[in-house]
Amino acid sequence: MILSVVFGLLGIAFTILPLDTLAFLPIGFALVFGLLTLKQSQDSQKKFPKIILTIAALCSAVVLGKTLLVKDEVATDTQFEQQKIETKQEAKKELEEIEGLE
Repeated sequence: MILSVVFGLLGIAFTILPLDTLAFLPIGFALVFGLLTLKQSQDSQKKFPKIILTIAALCSAVVLGKTLLVKDEVATDTQFEQQKIETKQEAKKELEEIEGLE
């Protein structure tokens, strides 16, 4: 029961953090230990393992949704690139001026 709670909390944390599919590892362990806890618990004590299983299933659905629906794209920063080129040109001009003075 303790392991299912620990892995459930890790699953929630990994779901919130941008760790992509790595979150499936603690979620899977939470599901396995939640099922074991559900199987070993008495009828009056089956509510908590069901909550753990529900949370793990929801986290799994969120991670799967984030993986399939959110595209990771790197946008080029044209302003930064232009500034970099201008800085390089200015540095060349300064070096040419320094060489011209010698």
